[in-house]
Amino acid sequence: MNFIAMDFETANGHRDSACSLALTIVKNSQVVDEFYSLIKPDSPFNWRNTQIHGIHESDVVDAPTFPEVWDHIQPLFNQNQLVIAHNAAFDNSVLKHSLEHFTLPRAKYLTLDTVKTSRQFFPTLPNHKLNTVSEALGIELEHHHNALDDSLACANILLYEANQFGIEPLKPFIHAV
Repeated sequence: MNFIAMDFETANGHRDSACSLALTIVKNSQVVDEFYSLIKPDSPFNWRNTQIHGIHESDVVDAPTFPEVWDHIQPLFNQNQLVIAHNAAFDNSVLKHSLEHFTLPRAKYLTLDTVKTSRQFFPTLPNHKLNTVSEALGIELEHHHNALDDSLACANILLYEANQFGIEPLKPFIHAV
């Protein structure tokens, strides 16, 4: 299985306020690379968001802007690339709104949401939050809401599902962005 697991954290409630991004790159069902960057957003931090992810405005003073980060990772995104996320609607929306905010071209890729797959394959869990699913499957999630730890856990959830149930049952969950 080849895919990229993506996770954003935001500075506030606005989807164009990315303050960190992580990508976990999987080739032949093995994690082969990781990318993590703090991002300096154009908008101020909300204390609630900082309370969740622990990133402060002072942490991103010297961080690259979203266009600088995108310039580095954009080649990874294409219409045939599967990019997964846990609650993909959020992460895909952050990417979309960040690109629009900086008038950058829309990214085209395939996506899959591991919240939806975990609901299908593990319906008896009390909820399908990343930490709950990870714990139930024995997947390490050291720092929940650290984008890199979250993207790695998300990748491992999909790898677990593919190993347990095969690729075919996952295909209906894949769609183009």
